Amino acid sequence: MTAFSPQAATCAMPTGFDVPVPAGGYAWWYVDALSDDGRFGLTIIAFIGSVFSPYYASARRHAPGLAEPLDHCALNVALYSRNGSATPTAWAMTERHRISVACKPTRLRIGPSQLAWTDGVLTIDIDEVTVPWARHLKGTVRIFPSAVLSTGYALDDAGLHSWCPIAPSARVTVDLSAPDVQWQGNAYLDTNRGARPLEKDFIRWDWSRAELSGQRTAVLYDATRIDGSPLSLALLADAAGHVKSIAPPPSLALPPTAWRLPRSTRSESATATHIEQDLEDGPFYSRSLLRTRLLGEATTAVHESLSLKRWQQPLVQAMLPFRMPRWS
Repeated sequence: MTAFSPQAATCAMPTGFDVPVPAGGYAWWYVDALSDDGRFGLTIIAFIGSVFSPYYASARRHAPGLAEPLDHCALNVALYSRNGSATPTAWAMTERHRISVACKPTRLRIGPSQLAWTDGVLTIDIDEVTVPWARHLKGTVRIFPSAVLSTGYALDDAGLHSWCPIAPSARVTVDLSAPDVQWQGNAYLDTNRGARPLEKDFIRWDWSRAELSGQRTAVLYDATRIDGSPLSLALLADAAGHVKSIAPPPSLALPPTAWRLPRSTRSESATATHIEQDLEDGPFYSRSLLRTRLLGEATTAVHESLSLKRWQQPLVQAMLPFRMPRWS
Protein backbone atom coordinates (compact mmCIF):
# COMPACT_ATOMS: atom_id res chain seq x y z
CA MET A 1 0.00 0.00 0.00
CA THR A 2 1.25 3.49 -0.78
CA ALA A 3 1.19 6.42 1.59
CA PHE A 4 -1.30 9.20 1.12
CA SER A 5 -0.09 12.06 -1.11
CA PRO A 6 -1.10 15.45 0.32
CA GLN A 7 0.06 17.35 -2.76
CA ALA A 8 -2.81 15.79 -4.76
CA ALA A 9 -5.46 16.41 -2.13
CA THR A 10 -5.29 20.08 -1.18
CA CYS A 11 -8.51 22.01 -1.43
CA ALA A 12 -9.92 25.41 -0.51
CA MET A 13 -11.94 25.23 2.69
CA PRO A 14 -14.36 27.84 4.02
CA THR A 15 -13.36 28.96 7.50
CA GLY A 16 -16.75 30.38 8.52
CA PHE A 17 -18.83 28.85 11.28
CA ASP A 18 -21.87 28.71 8.97
CA VAL A 19 -20.47 25.89 6.84
CA PRO A 20 -23.25 23.48 5.81
CA VAL A 21 -23.03 20.13 7.59
CA PRO A 22 -25.07 17.25 6.08
CA ALA A 23 -27.18 14.83 8.09
CA GLY A 24 -24.89 12.40 9.91
CA GLY A 25 -21.90 14.65 9.28
CA TYR A 26 -19.81 16.90 11.49
CA ALA A 27 -17.65 19.99 11.74
CA TRP A 28 -15.34 20.91 14.56
CA TRP A 29 -12.89 23.67 15.46
CA TYR A 30 -9.98 22.66 17.66
CA VAL A 31 -7.68 24.82 19.79
CA ASP A 32 -4.81 23.72 21.97
CA ALA A 33 -2.50 25.98 23.96
CA LEU A 34 0.44 25.74 26.37
CA SER A 35 1.50 28.47 28.79
CA ASP A 36 4.86 30.19 28.48
CA ASP A 37 5.78 29.26 32.05
CA GLY A 38 5.07 25.57 31.47
CA ARG A 39 2.41 25.37 34.20
CA PHE A 40 -0.81 25.12 32.18
CA GLY A 41 -2.39 23.66 29.08
CA LEU A 42 -5.78 24.06 27.44
CA THR A 43 -7.88 22.48 24.71
CA ILE A 44 -11.17 23.76 23.30
CA ILE A 45 -13.23 21.94 20.67
CA ALA A 46 -16.46 23.36 19.26
CA PHE A 47 -18.59 20.64 17.63
CA ILE A 48 -21.45 20.82 15.16
CA GLY A 49 -22.53 17.20 15.02
CA SER A 50 -20.49 16.02 17.99
CA VAL A 51 -18.54 13.06 16.62
CA PHE A 52 -18.10 11.42 20.04
CA SER A 53 -21.65 11.99 21.24
CA PRO A 54 -23.56 8.84 22.29
CA TYR A 55 -26.78 10.76 21.63
CA TYR A 56 -25.78 11.56 18.04
CA ALA A 57 -24.66 7.96 17.52
CA SER A 58 -28.04 6.73 18.77
CA ALA A 59 -29.87 9.17 16.46
CA ARG A 60 -27.87 7.88 13.48
CA ARG A 61 -28.70 4.26 14.35
CA HIS A 62 -32.43 4.96 14.67
CA ALA A 63 -32.71 7.20 11.61
CA PRO A 64 -29.82 6.60 9.21
CA GLY A 65 -29.33 9.57 6.90
CA LEU A 66 -31.67 11.78 8.94
CA ALA A 67 -29.73 12.59 12.14
CA GLU A 68 -29.28 16.35 12.27
CA PRO A 69 -25.87 17.64 13.38
CA LEU A 70 -27.34 20.92 14.68
CA ASP A 71 -29.26 18.90 17.26
CA HIS A 72 -25.94 17.62 18.67
CA CYS A 73 -23.56 20.53 19.32
CA ALA A 74 -21.10 20.95 22.15
CA LEU A 75 -18.19 23.01 23.41
CA ASN A 76 -15.53 20.82 24.99
CA VAL A 77 -13.15 22.71 27.29
CA ALA A 78 -10.29 21.06 29.18
CA LEU A 79 -7.88 22.94 31.43
CA TYR A 80 -4.69 21.14 32.44
CA SER A 81 -2.06 21.68 35.09
CA ARG A 82 1.43 20.55 34.15
CA ASN A 83 1.74 18.56 37.37
CA GLY A 84 2.04 15.05 35.99
CA SER A 85 -1.66 14.21 36.39
CA ALA A 86 -3.67 12.61 33.59
CA THR A 87 -6.83 14.20 35.00
CA PRO A 88 -7.75 17.69 33.72
CA THR A 89 -8.07 20.46 36.31
CA ALA A 90 -11.43 21.35 34.77
CA TRP A 91 -13.39 19.55 32.03
CA ALA A 92 -16.74 20.36 30.42
CA MET A 93 -18.65 19.04 27.42
CA THR A 94 -22.39 19.69 27.49
CA GLU A 95 -24.36 18.79 24.38
CA ARG A 96 -26.97 21.26 23.12
CA HIS A 97 -29.98 21.18 20.78
CA ARG A 98 -30.32 23.55 17.82
CA ILE A 99 -32.54 25.89 19.84
CA SER A 100 -29.40 26.81 21.82
CA VAL A 101 -27.10 27.11 18.77
CA ALA A 102 -26.47 29.96 16.33
CA CYS A 103 -24.08 29.63 13.36
CA LYS A 104 -22.97 32.74 11.48
CA PRO A 105 -19.89 33.32 9.30
CA THR A 106 -17.84 34.88 12.10
CA ARG A 107 -19.70 33.70 15.20
CA LEU A 108 -20.73 30.36 16.67
CA ARG A 109 -22.89 30.27 19.79
CA ILE A 110 -23.37 26.97 21.65
CA GLY A 111 -25.50 27.45 24.74
CA PRO A 112 -24.10 30.32 26.82
CA SER A 113 -20.63 30.05 25.23
CA GLN A 114 -19.49 31.42 21.89
CA LEU A 115 -16.60 31.75 19.45
CA ALA A 116 -16.26 34.97 17.41
CA TRP A 117 -13.76 36.35 14.89
CA THR A 118 -13.06 40.10 15.15
CA ASP A 119 -10.23 41.81 13.26
CA GLY A 120 -8.31 38.58 12.82
CA VAL A 121 -8.59 37.55 16.49
CA LEU A 122 -10.65 34.57 17.65
CA THR A 123 -12.34 35.29 20.97
CA ILE A 124 -13.84 32.36 22.87
CA ASP A 125 -16.22 33.26 25.69
CA ILE A 126 -16.65 30.23 27.93
CA ASP A 127 -19.62 29.75 30.25
CA GLU A 128 -19.88 26.04 31.02
CA VAL A 129 -20.43 23.61 33.90
CA THR A 130 -17.79 20.97 34.60
CA VAL A 131 -18.19 17.23 35.16
CA PRO A 132 -18.09 15.09 37.22
CA TRP A 133 -18.29 17.86 39.82
CA ALA A 134 -20.72 20.60 38.81
CA ARG A 135 -18.60 23.75 38.97
CA HIS A 136 -18.55 26.83 36.80
CA LEU A 137 -15.94 27.07 34.05
CA LYS A 138 -16.03 30.66 32.90
CA GLY A 139 -13.81 33.21 31.21
CA THR A 140 -12.33 34.38 27.92
CA VAL A 141 -9.66 32.92 25.66
CA ARG A 142 -8.22 34.95 22.78
CA ILE A 143 -6.29 33.45 19.88
CA PHE A 144 -3.96 35.72 17.88
CA PRO A 145 -2.90 33.85 14.70
CA SER A 146 0.38 34.65 12.96
CA ALA A 147 -1.50 33.88 9.74
CA VAL A 148 -4.91 32.44 8.86
CA LEU A 149 -5.01 29.61 6.31
CA SER A 150 -7.85 28.25 4.19
CA THR A 151 -6.07 25.40 2.36
CA GLY A 152 -7.45 22.08 3.47
CA TYR A 153 -6.44 18.47 2.96
CA ALA A 154 -8.72 15.59 2.01
CA LEU A 155 -8.29 12.71 4.45
CA ASP A 156 -9.85 10.06 2.23
CA ASP A 157 -9.91 9.31 -1.48
CA ALA A 158 -13.59 10.25 -1.85
CA GLY A 159 -13.11 13.65 -0.19
CA LEU A 160 -15.73 12.95 2.44
CA HIS A 161 -13.45 14.10 5.29
CA SER A 162 -11.15 17.10 5.28
CA TRP A 163 -8.87 19.01 7.64
CA CYS A 164 -7.46 22.53 7.60
CA PRO A 165 -4.76 23.95 9.91
CA ILE A 166 -6.33 27.41 10.21
CA ALA A 167 -3.61 28.85 12.45
CA PRO A 168 -0.66 26.48 12.98
CA SER A 169 1.16 29.23 14.88
CA ALA A 170 -0.61 31.62 17.24
CA ARG A 171 -0.43 33.37 20.58
CA VAL A 172 -3.08 32.97 23.28
CA THR A 173 -4.29 34.85 26.34
CA VAL A 174 -6.34 32.94 28.90
CA ASP A 175 -8.39 34.93 31.40
CA LEU A 176 -10.64 32.68 33.47
CA SER A 177 -12.67 33.79 36.47
CA ALA A 178 -13.75 30.24 37.40
CA PRO A 179 -11.31 28.81 38.16
CA ASP A 180 -9.25 31.94 38.75
CA VAL A 181 -6.48 31.37 36.19
CA GLN A 182 -4.69 33.79 33.86
CA TRP A 183 -1.79 33.06 31.50
CA GLN A 184 -0.29 33.57 28.06
CA GLY A 185 1.34 31.13 25.71
CA ASN A 186 1.45 29.57 22.26
CA ALA A 187 -1.56 28.10 20.52
CA TYR A 188 -2.74 26.14 17.51
CA LEU A 189 -6.11 26.17 15.67
CA ASP A 190 -7.54 23.82 13.06
CA THR A 191 -10.86 22.51 11.73
CA ASN A 192 -12.18 19.14 10.54
CA ARG A 193 -15.25 18.55 8.38
CA GLY A 194 -16.97 15.34 7.39
CA ALA A 195 -20.00 14.30 5.33
CA ARG A 196 -20.55 11.15 7.39
CA PRO A 197 -19.40 9.64 10.72
CA LEU A 198 -15.67 9.14 11.28
CA GLU A 199 -16.13 5.45 12.13
CA LYS A 200 -17.50 4.79 8.64
CA ASP A 201 -14.12 5.58 7.09
CA PHE A 202 -11.41 5.35 9.75
CA ILE A 203 -10.14 2.75 12.23
CA ARG A 204 -7.72 4.93 14.20
CA TRP A 205 -5.34 7.86 14.05
CA ASP A 206 -2.41 9.56 15.75
CA TRP A 207 -1.91 13.31 15.40
CA SER A 208 0.56 15.80 16.83
CA ARG A 209 1.73 19.38 16.47
CA ALA A 210 5.04 20.77 17.67
CA GLU A 211 6.52 24.25 17.81
CA LEU A 212 9.96 24.67 16.26
CA SER A 213 12.39 27.58 16.07
CA GLY A 214 11.51 30.61 13.98
CA GLN A 215 7.78 30.37 14.74
CA ARG A 216 7.51 27.23 12.66
CA THR A 217 5.04 24.45 13.42
CA ALA A 218 5.31 20.80 12.42
CA VAL A 219 2.08 18.80 12.11
CA LEU A 220 2.01 15.02 11.78
CA TYR A 221 -1.17 13.14 10.86
CA ASP A 222 -1.22 9.35 10.61
CA ALA A 223 -4.42 7.37 10.18
CA THR A 224 -5.65 3.96 9.14
CA ARG A 225 -8.71 3.99 6.93
CA ILE A 226 -11.51 1.45 7.20
CA ASP A 227 -10.10 -0.49 4.20
CA GLY A 228 -6.71 -0.72 5.92
CA SER A 229 -5.02 1.84 3.68
CA PRO A 230 -2.74 4.39 5.41
CA LEU A 231 -2.85 8.16 5.50
CA SER A 232 0.38 9.97 6.32
CA LEU A 233 0.64 13.75 6.39
CA ALA A 234 3.77 15.61 7.50
CA LEU A 235 3.63 19.39 7.16
CA LEU A 236 5.73 22.36 8.17
CA ALA A 237 4.12 25.81 8.48
CA ASP A 238 5.89 29.12 9.03
CA ALA A 239 4.64 32.31 10.70
CA ALA A 240 3.67 33.83 7.34
CA GLY A 241 1.30 30.96 6.62
CA HIS A 242 3.42 29.10 4.07
CA VAL A 243 2.93 25.34 4.35
CA LYS A 244 5.05 22.65 2.76
CA SER A 245 5.17 18.88 2.91
CA ILE A 246 8.16 17.30 4.61
CA ALA A 247 9.39 13.72 4.62
CA PRO A 248 7.62 11.87 7.44
CA PRO A 249 10.13 10.79 10.12
CA PRO A 250 10.22 7.10 11.06
CA SER A 251 7.19 5.69 12.87
CA LEU A 252 7.70 4.93 16.53
CA ALA A 253 5.46 2.99 18.94
CA LEU A 254 4.67 4.75 22.21
CA PRO A 255 3.74 3.05 25.49
CA PRO A 256 0.01 2.25 25.62
CA THR A 257 -2.18 4.29 27.95
CA ALA A 258 -3.60 3.12 31.27
CA TRP A 259 -6.66 2.03 29.24
CA ARG A 260 -4.24 0.00 27.04
CA LEU A 261 -4.95 2.25 24.07
CA PRO A 262 -2.22 1.76 21.43
CA ARG A 263 -0.49 4.93 20.26
CA SER A 264 2.42 5.91 18.05
CA THR A 265 4.18 8.93 16.63
CA ARG A 266 6.89 9.89 14.16
CA SER A 267 10.26 11.05 15.41
CA GLU A 268 13.86 11.35 14.25
CA SER A 269 15.12 9.78 17.47
CA ALA A 270 13.65 6.89 19.45
CA THR A 271 15.94 7.62 22.41
CA ALA A 272 14.89 11.29 22.53
CA THR A 273 11.15 10.51 22.40
CA HIS A 274 9.00 9.89 25.45
CA ILE A 275 5.66 10.81 27.00
CA GLU A 276 6.21 13.93 29.10
CA GLN A 277 2.69 13.97 30.58
CA ASP A 278 -0.63 12.26 29.90
CA LEU A 279 -3.26 15.00 29.86
CA GLU A 280 -6.32 12.84 29.13
CA ASP A 281 -6.61 9.07 29.28
CA GLY A 282 -9.90 7.54 28.18
CA PRO A 283 -11.03 4.19 26.77
CA PHE A 284 -10.91 5.37 23.14
CA TYR A 285 -8.96 8.66 23.20
CA SER A 286 -5.79 10.05 24.74
CA ARG A 287 -4.07 13.42 24.73
CA SER A 288 -0.46 13.78 25.85
CA LEU A 289 2.55 16.03 25.89
CA LEU A 290 5.31 14.29 24.00
CA ARG A 291 9.01 15.04 24.10
CA THR A 292 10.32 14.37 20.60
CA ARG A 293 12.83 15.35 17.94
CA LEU A 294 11.80 16.83 14.59
CA LEU A 295 13.87 18.53 11.88
CA GLY A 296 16.93 18.35 14.07
CA GLU A 297 15.29 20.03 17.07
CA ALA A 298 14.23 18.72 20.47
CA THR A 299 10.69 19.91 21.17
CA THR A 300 7.48 19.22 23.07
CA ALA A 301 4.47 18.20 20.98
CA VAL A 302 0.77 18.00 21.75
CA HIS A 303 -0.17 14.44 20.76
CA GLU A 304 -3.47 12.59 20.48
CA SER A 305 -4.49 9.03 19.69
CA LEU A 306 -7.98 7.90 18.74
CA SER A 307 -9.47 4.42 18.28
CA LEU A 308 -12.77 4.41 16.41
CA LYS A 309 -13.16 0.67 17.08
CA ARG A 310 -13.02 1.36 20.81
CA TRP A 311 -15.43 4.29 20.44
CA GLN A 312 -18.07 2.05 18.86
CA GLN A 313 -18.13 -0.48 21.69
CA PRO A 314 -21.54 -0.46 23.47
CA LEU A 315 -19.94 -0.38 26.93
CA VAL A 316 -17.86 2.69 26.02
CA GLN A 317 -20.89 4.55 24.66
CA ALA A 318 -22.88 3.64 27.78
CA MET A 319 -20.20 5.34 29.90
CA LEU A 320 -20.10 8.58 27.92
CA PRO A 321 -23.27 10.33 29.21
CA PHE A 322 -21.55 10.65 32.59
CA ARG A 323 -18.91 12.81 30.90
CA MET A 324 -21.19 14.41 28.28
CA PRO A 325 -24.53 15.54 29.69
CA ARG A 326 -27.16 16.82 27.26
CA TRP A 327 -29.15 20.02 27.88
CA SER A 328 -31.53 21.99 25.69
